[in-house]
Amino acid sequence: MAQEIKTEPDSSTTPSPPAKMTYEEFLDWIDDKTHAEWVDGEVVFMSPISKEHQDIGRFLLTAITLFVEVRQSGTIFYDPFQMKTGPDLPGRAPDILFLAKENLSRLKRTHLDGPADLVIEIISPESRTRDREEKFYEYQQGGVREYWLIDPLRKQAEFYHLGEDGIYRLAPLDEDNTYHSRVLEGLWLKVEWLWQEPLPPLLNVLKEWGLV
Repeated sequence: MAQEIKTEPDSSTTPSPPAKMTYEEFLDWIDDKTHAEWVDGEVVFMSPISKEHQDIGRFLLTAITLFVEVRQSGTIFYDPFQMKTGPDLPGRAPDILFLAKENLSRLKRTHLDGPADLVIEIISPESRTRDREEKFYEYQQGGVREYWLIDPLRKQAEFYHLGEDGIYRLAPLDEDNTYHSRVLEGLWLKVEWLWQEPLPPLLNVLKEWGLV
């Protein structure tokens, strides 16, 4: 996820929020150019992301979006689109989220009212605790069925499945370091793709997935 900053944004581009606000007030206040989340009634702004973060995010977003469109399995959103997994949980803006078509009733005009089926967070150095601890337990409690944690700096990728007992468990990789999604059936990812420089051509990935 983008880095968290405590300072307010440039007032020339984004109006300063009140010290405290409800989530409904937050949704009315925020616009599609403001990268922020709502936590315990307060607005938490996100700082700019690194090139590696943006490159991996764009690669995953484009590839998974095309997969979802071809399979007609649901819809994809990305930061700063809001997701509130439960009434007592924060409002977050995941890097990427997938909502299955059978759960489209959760989708509102400005946010997702309930859990996405799949959430992907790309870790920045300053967001490591937030993504691995705070959001991990929030998404688990809120019922996000699959959670990907991608760490470009450490070149680590972890994939979690929500068990019937409501607890996340780390999903195993194949012998060739390939991950198979449980939520997006038929989608698989070679983890080494994420660390390649440059990243794999999208057409090559789509061919390996049998989409073209």
